[in-house]
Amino acid sequence: MAKRELLLGDEALALGALHAGLSGVYAYPGTPSTEITEYIQQHPLAAQRNVHRTWSSNEKTAMEEALGMSFAGKRALVCMKHVGLNVAADAFVNSAMTGANGGLVVVAADDPSMHSSQNEQDSRFYGKFALVPTFEPADQQEAYDMAKAAFDLSERFRIPVLMRLTTRMAHSRAVVETGEARAENPLSHPEQPRQWVLMPGNSRVRYQTLLEDYARLEEESAASPFNAYTEGPDKRLGIVACGIAHNYLMENYPDGCPHPVLKIAQYPLPRTLVRRIAAECGTLLILEEGQPVVEEIVRGVQPNPVAIRGRLTGELPRTGELTPDSVRAALGMAPRRTHAASGIVVPRPPALCQGCGHRDMYTALTEVIREEYPAGKVFSDIGCYTLGWLAPLHAIDTCVDMGASITMAKGAADAGQHPSVAVIGDSTFTHSGMTGLLDAVNERADITVIISDNLTTGMTGGQDSAGTGRLEQICAGIGVDPAHIRTVVPLPKNREEMKAVIREEIAHRGVSVIIPRRECIQTAKRHNAAKK
Repeated sequence: MAKRELLLGDEALALGALHAGLSGVYAYPGTPSTEITEYIQQHPLAAQRNVHRTWSSNEKTAMEEALGMSFAGKRALVCMKHVGLNVAADAFVNSAMTGANGGLVVVAADDPSMHSSQNEQDSRFYGKFALVPTFEPADQQEAYDMAKAAFDLSERFRIPVLMRLTTRMAHSRAVVETGEARAENPLSHPEQPRQWVLMPGNSRVRYQTLLEDYARLEEESAASPFNAYTEGPDKRLGIVACGIAHNYLMENYPDGCPHPVLKIAQYPLPRTLVRRIAAECGTLLILEEGQPVVEEIVRGVQPNPVAIRGRLTGELPRTGELTPDSVRAALGMAPRRTHAASGIVVPRPPALCQGCGHRDMYTALTEVIREEYPAGKVFSDIGCYTLGWLAPLHAIDTCVDMGASITMAKGAADAGQHPSVAVIGDSTFTHSGMTGLLDAVNERADITVIISDNLTTGMTGGQDSAGTGRLEQICAGIGVDPAHIRTVVPLPKNREEMKAVIREEIAHRGVSVIIPRRECIQTAKRHNAAKK
């Protein structure tokens, strides 16, 4: 029996996957994708069926674990934010070569405007690059419906499917009509086991099949119910609207658009439909959230010259999110009247929480560096503690990607930098910091690594951290001298002790690890409230 539920885009996709017979979700938390896995973790159907729903150490391990479940014939979902797809790229791109057995859907949640990210990269490029079909829902109902369609397509073509969300799509709510849940797949193994062994002789054969299938996938896109061509009487302009951009377009035309509209939500881009709208219209306007993926493709598929407008030509902003207003401006429509910004609302930039252990760690570290090592450099990483760059701490010099603190500190030490200090969180360390520490140990690098352990993945809401309670053993197993693995409690009353430990380990010529450990103030509040 159909039900109606108010769901985030993330939740709609998660429920669609569960109802499509999901057997496992694999993910590393990252905004705006986190709620997909959290919804599945808390859903009664997932508990009833014992769906795998534990966080993975990083996106690459998640991708490979899901690929293993697909090999065994079950339906698997992989979730990450857009930069997480960089981490998973090796396995993701090669999964197009192995193919899928059980349905395999990879969700990448992009973050235009960089609300909580380092860049605005567009995951659709990965779908095109890897030659895998891609879905881009325009609304929450499509997110739910596409989950089943994506699993079905994956099994029909024996290939992984990429599903791309964006921040507004992931974190806005709408009413979704849901259906019944299908049963999980039985255990089974691939009919073509050869292609799962990516030796060159096997891969050459598989690659030819992949190219042939990609042409068939384009035909699927042209016939897809998620891609729609709508006629319009004013053919001076034709509009190609991708994903959520279609919603922004229709907000400006509540009574119907007067121009022909090609809605795109499934890729490969259906060139037959693009050529049709180009042949009928004098100018094309390409509306897409993110980078000009479709705009660039369209420029290469037209048999006859046609004027193409979009992000590359300046009608739409080159950076940031689309909005109904930016789409309105691109259409040449007068701006809507709006209220002026309030003069009494004060901007509140992000900051480390009062009582945060990272704050106490940074206070001790900056005092040591400024007082005794004015030439010292602190290489930081992705996490709450990145906020140590802001006033009043100004505690860090770099932050690039997950795990880069240790490896950059080592590289700087290789160049003669001293002291060279790396600051990394407990979850980021197990995500991608351990291999960098191994490099440092192998080369006896002169670095001090501070693993600021708040016993959780704090930046994304307090999820479990893979190395909780085992960081000392991990570091010792990698080869750090146990005498130089030091644990402290980051509290104001312990500041002088912390400073003494930092001084001693900076003075040690070799690899040393300091672990300031105190639970995240936010998760501690929740845990204490749960005990009452």
